[in-house]
Amino acid sequence: MADVLHTVENGVSWITLNRPEAMNAVTWDQRERIIALLDEASADPDVRAVVVTATGRGFCAGADLRGAPSLGDQVPGDVARTIRRGAQRFVGAVLDCEKPVIAAVNGTAAGIGAHLAFACDLVLASESARFIEVFVRRGLVPDGGGAYLLPRLIGPQRAKELMFFGDAMRAAEARELGLVNRVVPPEELEKTAREWAERLAQGPTRALALTKQLVNASLDADRATAFAAEAAAQEINMTTRDAREGVASFVERREARYEGR
Repeated sequence: MADVLHTVENGVSWITLNRPEAMNAVTWDQRERIIALLDEASADPDVRAVVVTATGRGFCAGADLRGAPSLGDQVPGDVARTIRRGAQRFVGAVLDCEKPVIAAVNGTAAGIGAHLAFACDLVLASESARFIEVFVRRGLVPDGGGAYLLPRLIGPQRAKELMFFGDAMRAAEARELGLVNRVVPPEELEKTAREWAERLAQGPTRALALTKQLVNASLDADRATAFAAEAAAQEINMTTRDAREGVASFVERREARYEGR
């Protein structure tokens, strides 16, 4: 059985981590496969939304380094390079995907697994899900974009609390903090993810891609830069068929029919 399951249904790319016996601790091979699938989703006009989820009790228990290529004798710079090429590329692939990405968190999301979820555009969580900034328990600095993502999502004080103590956070608490959009019973997680993803897949795909880019970039931009990017994005968007369809449907007082082009 493949370590990453993949299907495309109704315009949605379903990416499923499939090592339940290891709580879906992500291997080097899995990471590269998921990065490739996210890249393919960006380029494929028939894919209009993405769901990242997992089998078993765990969403992703962090990084499993046992399958990584051997580094041999390390010299200064090797660790930083490994993180840039590994965990940071992994999280960056989610942030840079041109289609909206939903995390359907079925269980424990720890370390890079938590950051994988937090990088997604929308986060659905099972009531049994937990999020753990596990790095401090191992004497490590958070990597995979954690110190970038968390302060932007919940502010620096809350981010430090999670990262300094490494305590497990239940799904309901994560929702209260703004890290999760919705918490659902375990048996409703896939159904809710499917409903959300298929709704996104029926939307104006390029407008959603540009909106994602604007929102993500706004967190690092001043007002003048953000406003200029917004105007440029609308200029680009108005060249799409979906934008013309959206305006026409308004004028003609009918429901828009978007094609993702």
